[in-house]
Amino acid sequence: MNASKGRSVTKNAERWRWLLYVVLALTGALVTFVGARAQQKATDDATFRKLVDGLCGAWSTGNAEAPAKFYAKDSGLVFYDVTPFAYHGWKEFHDGVQKEFLDNALEIKLTAGKDLKVSRRGMIAWTVVPMHLMEKSKDGKTTEMDLRYTGIWEKRGASWLLVHDHLSAPVAGN
Repeated sequence: MNASKGRSVTKNAERWRWLLYVVLALTGALVTFVGARAQQKATDDATFRKLVDGLCGAWSTGNAEAPAKFYAKDSGLVFYDVTPFAYHGWKEFHDGVQKEFLDNALEIKLTAGKDLKVSRRGMIAWTVVPMHLMEKSKDGKTTEMDLRYTGIWEKRGASWLLVHDHLSAPVAGN
């Protein structure tokens, strides 16, 4: 009877040891996953901060060719702007913004705010950030306005490209 009790105690100890190994392995996997997610978030924040700041700098050149590298060129894409309501495809967006805004500007400066929010799901990411626009027109007027910006990005090859963006201005007084 003593030998049988000894085997039972040994089996219980082995079960507990095995359970401890499983718990430790799961805990290690969870810590690794959480750490990887935090590292990915930090990388995404830095990547999209650079992209958004580069986009603002490109639009600030006053030439619609400069920001072209940030946009996908698919004809079915839609871009919302302050005015007109929408552009369909990169060509219409490029030509419309050049004509409506950039051709009349002596100087233009678009700046992204510090409060950039980045969300990513695989090969799609979206950015939300307040922006400030300063424009000196050729007729001598200076306009300043705060804007809201949302960009939908798609990873194509090694590059992130805008497949949709939405720029809007709050109603006066808000």
